[in-house]
Amino acid sequence: MKRYPGYIRKPFYYETDKMGIIHHSNYIRWFEEARVDLLEFLGYPFEKIEEIGVMVPVLAVSSTYKEMVRFGDEIIIHPTISNYTGTRLNFEYQLINQATGAIATTGTSEHCFMSSETNRLIQLKRQHPDLHELFMSYYTTKTDEDAK
Repeated sequence: MKRYPGYIRKPFYYETDKMGIIHHSNYIRWFEEARVDLLEFLGYPFEKIEEIGVMVPVLAVSSTYKEMVRFGDEIIIHPTISNYTGTRLNFEYQLINQATGAIATTGTSEHCFMSSETNRLIQLKRQHPDLHELFMSYYTTKTDEDAK
């Protein structure tokens, strides 16, 4: 499976704070933008997931700021699937400053899969095997590459 090249983002001026750096609340939005872009890259856009009656709520999110990102910087966000169980999906994120190559921010998010009809947890392998195979294949590709 082809690896996702990353999500390129140029911060907007309104995302800065009084100190001229990107306000910390924006990073969580950027994680979501990168997740949605990854799903589109994999050929299963978020709209399609919702159309089949699956919700993917955020259970937890964290962010660690290592370097400041400023207006005008170009960053690339690398979301990777760090764990997939069929009912849960976890991501790790690296935000890299394109000009310097430095890791500016790292983060994580944890998700589950729920039925939009019942609001109950679902097992993708049983109820949506094509989506399960997509996540499993991408997660396995990542873990195979990590082992090398």
